[in-house]
Amino acid sequence: MIHAGNAITVQMLSDGIAEFRFDLQGESVNKFDRTTIEDLKAAIAAVKSNAEIKGLIVTSGKSTFIVGADITEFGENFALGAEKIVEWAMPVHDIFNSFEDLDIPKVAAINGMALGGGFEMCLVCDYRVMSEAAQVGLPEIKLGIIPGFGGTVRLSRVIGIDNAVEWMAMANPKRPDAALKDGAVDAVVAADKLQDAALDLVKQAISGRLNWKAKRQEKLDPIKLNPLEQMMAFNSSKGVVLAKANPAQYPAPKLLLDSMQAGSSLDRDGALRQEAEHFAKAAVTPQAGALIGLFINDQVVKKTSKKHEKGAHPVNQAAVLGAGIMGGGIAYQAASKGTPIIMKDIGNPQLALGMKEANGLLTKQVERKKLTPAKMGETLARIRPTLSYDEFKEVDIVIEAVTENPKIKAAVLADTEKNVRENTIIASNTSTISITRLAESLQRPENFVGMHFFNPVHMMPLVEVIRGEKTSAEAIATTVVLAQKMGKTPIVVNDCPGFLVNRVLFPYFGAFDLLLKDGADFQQVDKVMEKFGWPMGPAYLMDVVGIDTGVHGAEVMAEGFPDRMKPSFKGSIQTMYEAKRLGQKNDVGFYKYELDRKGKKAKTVDPTAYDIISSVVTGEKREFDAQEIIDRMMIAFCNETVRCLEDNIVATPNEADMAMIMGVGFPPFRGGPARYIDQTGVAEYVALCDKYAHLGKAYEAPQLLRDMAANNKKFYG
Repeated sequence: MIHAGNAITVQMLSDGIAEFRFDLQGESVNKFDRTTIEDLKAAIAAVKSNAEIKGLIVTSGKSTFIVGADITEFGENFALGAEKIVEWAMPVHDIFNSFEDLDIPKVAAINGMALGGGFEMCLVCDYRVMSEAAQVGLPEIKLGIIPGFGGTVRLSRVIGIDNAVEWMAMANPKRPDAALKDGAVDAVVAADKLQDAALDLVKQAISGRLNWKAKRQEKLDPIKLNPLEQMMAFNSSKGVVLAKANPAQYPAPKLLLDSMQAGSSLDRDGALRQEAEHFAKAAVTPQAGALIGLFINDQVVKKTSKKHEKGAHPVNQAAVLGAGIMGGGIAYQAASKGTPIIMKDIGNPQLALGMKEANGLLTKQVERKKLTPAKMGETLARIRPTLSYDEFKEVDIVIEAVTENPKIKAAVLADTEKNVRENTIIASNTSTISITRLAESLQRPENFVGMHFFNPVHMMPLVEVIRGEKTSAEAIATTVVLAQKMGKTPIVVNDCPGFLVNRVLFPYFGAFDLLLKDGADFQQVDKVMEKFGWPMGPAYLMDVVGIDTGVHGAEVMAEGFPDRMKPSFKGSIQTMYEAKRLGQKNDVGFYKYELDRKGKKAKTVDPTAYDIISSVVTGEKREFDAQEIIDRMMIAFCNETVRCLEDNIVATPNEADMAMIMGVGFPPFRGGPARYIDQTGVAEYVALCDKYAHLGKAYEAPQLLRDMAANNKKFYG
């Protein structure tokens, strides 16, 4: 053994070729944490001092290659400030460079995922062989940062500026065929042929049949384009990238381009210095803090869900009651992920609607070449429409998705219970009605659970799993596991009106109503909140949700939380409803909807909307300060999130933040409401609440926040 460390071993194979093997002990994956980087330095020194080694193959002892840097270490490093981050990054570059500069040929044998730092390790090798089962990429942009272990420098020299920008700015892992086409890898082979192929390449390099020194030199020299060609390459890249990524919201893509442009005419070491400086600039942005936090939160949520696997009973057959848009969407989602599902309704026209929804979603997949017609047929075959309960004895879980009416739901649920096995889980897709209340109509309330999908089902990743007063742990666990199996992210919440997401969303709509009453223009509110980062403003969102749905939800919430959700005035949303303006459902709401050239509903300004609203405006019509709009909208939203934590509706800030991002489109670069409060500063946020407390209880700071401010505490760290 030439080197035996905790993360890397180096041993001689034959013919002067050694295996440089990453296998981090005690971990399921390889990653570049402090241990691995220190071990890398020691392993390189061991190779350097061994004169017998003529070539290296770089391998992994895990099913993945290397997943990248250890993100949990970022917070500590990034808190030190930009200067210190550069000081941390440059020694890592020195270690990677010393590996690249070893005077022997090196081949990376990429067996599985090689992402971020993992792929940067591959790039310091002279050749790269990739398994058909592997993927490679530099996804750092998703974390609000740029590649920091030489990726911007080496990839642009290996595959050219245009391709490198596309790889890093899009951030999606590349499959073997795409990686080979762009020249990022030198060969793609079957998984069982990987080591042989890597050994063969090394032997060819050692024998002189391959000029590996010339190949390496390309990565050491400046990019071989004249200044005019460089300028043209970067200008066209900037046009494409910055049109999609607003630098005010997502600064990392611009910093990536700036770094590459500054380094393109420099040698490797000079370009790496530029990368380190631009990496540091990205790392200290609040967006990086939020997006890295989001990644960690996602891991927390997944681990929490995984804990339920032991307590769940298998779901081999599911059923959905109600074949509307939601029922059809749920049936499609289950079937597309391999779970057979029965879809029941009371009449053939309704069943036809549900099948049409599933069929339409699958047809789009085929049109986009994401699915073959044969696979579409297989998926549709997993959905069995029926008018009776005859087959329900075989069903492990039933998802109720009938109209949002407590009496109708109670009758359907009681009827269903009589037609299923004693251990069948019954789940309700209600969006607002208390699970404990609905359970009153059942003989076995322990088997009853909330399973709230968001519309459109196929696009929205979140599923709220709601625990009623008598819901068993098994019912929760089975529903969580099914949601995961359906490709969704489940978050378990306790029962209350609106559960978590809608409970938080309705004060936001309440704040919008109050702004309009006080004289704000709904178009200005929409523009300000979209600029803040929401995918759509509150007026447009209300039109998309459906104003009738909004009014119904508001009634439920007002009943549940009268102190802060029952308005003392008649609002614009109610007025729209009374004028039979339901939003996109009937093409008139706050906006008017007309089909565009592509046949999609496009919003246009409708002066009639202002006439309708004018009857409930008591304030002077004026243009509001943008920050006042943001503060009034966000305080109502964030306060209710905190109250859900206070009331133990949701267990952790991590889950609360993820739910808001996945459920209602909270701006990801702001990290979620808890992160937003942290980044505002808890004491500063409480002061804002005090400033607007005169507007009503929804604006008053929850006690939890006052306690946190008094004790200098944050949600994170």
